[in-house]
Amino acid sequence: MLISFIPVRIAVTFSALLIKLQALPPQQQQQVLDFVEFLTQKYVQSNPNYSQKKRRIAGLHEGMGWIAEDFNAPLSDEFWMGQE
Repeated sequence: MLISFIPVRIAVTFSALLIKLQALPPQQQQQVLDFVEFLTQKYVQSNPNYSQKKRRIAGLHEGMGWIAEDFNAPLSDEFWMGQE
């Protein structure tokens, strides 16, 4: 659920808003939705600072990376002691 990925303060505000929204009749719920869409068009789409993060595409760069054969090999004591 989206709430687990946002700060606690915003999650509490979101929960309070959702409770109040659910208490409204359907017609007023639609008015709230229309207003939110208006605000989205006014602020989010016109201001790149408010834009949503682009979703990642799984497998987009598949096969483009590599890991060295000795990736899991232990590092020498000289490396850890700063002597290399």
